[in-house]
Amino acid sequence: MLLTILATITLLRLPDGAIQPQVLTDPKGGVHLIYFQGEPGAGDVYYKLSADGGTTWTAPLRVNTQPGAVIATGNVRGAHLSLGRNGRPHVAWMGSSKTTPPSGLFYTRLNGNGDAFEPERNLITKAWGLDGGATLAADTQGRVHVLWHAPTPNTIGEENRRVWITTSTDDGRTFPPEHAAWAEPTGACACCGMRAGIAANGDLRALYRGAREIVHRDMFLLTSKDQGASFAGTKIDEWEVGACVMSTAWLGPTTAAWETTGHIHALAGTRSLTPTGGGKSKHPVAAANRNGETLLVWTEGMAWKQGAAVAWELFSASGVSKEKGRAEGVPVWSLPSAFPRPDGSFAILY
Repeated sequence: MLLTILATITLLRLPDGAIQPQVLTDPKGGVHLIYFQGEPGAGDVYYKLSADGGTTWTAPLRVNTQPGAVIATGNVRGAHLSLGRNGRPHVAWMGSSKTTPPSGLFYTRLNGNGDAFEPERNLITKAWGLDGGATLAADTQGRVHVLWHAPTPNTIGEENRRVWITTSTDDGRTFPPEHAAWAEPTGACACCGMRAGIAANGDLRALYRGAREIVHRDMFLLTSKDQGASFAGTKIDEWEVGACVMSTAWLGPTTAAWETTGHIHALAGTRSLTPTGGGKSKHPVAAANRNGETLLVWTEGMAWKQGAAVAWELFSASGVSKEKGRAEGVPVWSLPSAFPRPDGSFAILY
């Protein structure tokens, strides 16, 4: 990986041909990375681990056992990473045309020896129609929640889509059939991504874009205080547009970020953050360090079959902008990721 150091921000480039990085850190300081390589419609996801804040990495492990099992086309359809009990990596993704079944929702986890990923399994039993929205969130108690949006069975249309969830209580060994997360008829933007995460207080949260009456593509935050059995929902932003905007969102333990009308909006705890980026801002992620600072990262100029620039802005614990920047070079179908380093600085991967 190539490194560029800018004050408190380190820029890391992925290996040649790699896109869609996702990075999470564990309590011991390990940095876990997944990324996509291959044909955008049928490629592979790889996993690496760094024990020194992203300076050196282990040799890559292929996450999917069937070659070409992952689809990355459209930025919103790549794999999602979560860390569970003892920092164990769990990964879920939308299957490609080469999988059985095609466009299923596939899940795997690192095996007990830490040297390979288990054979992936499709988790959809009735809620078919996955497009952009597949995600997962694992906790330290052995629960692994996998969520996606799809139409209610025997219906079609974005207005009939809803969020579905299946929860494993044995570290991902078994999953029950899925159930609807929330009864409110918000619809869901079909080719928009969603994001799940475990909040700092242990609540399970999910952030997705609705599609009520086709044109009301508002952002909704779902919160579960009973480990995914039920959810309460809140509309946190509004966007009236009669088209699928192919957006993604971010949820961390203390952060949330999303796109509205080409601009990035974020929450750090209860504080709202609005970075001063340019137009056509998409695909936000956030990272928080031990000092309470929050780094927001996003793309500028991303479009269908078109690459972009990566932009960022660093905020103090009180919400004051401290540093911002921009660099060209985000590849087609990719998006950035970010993580805090042990010394309190940050790294951005793209």
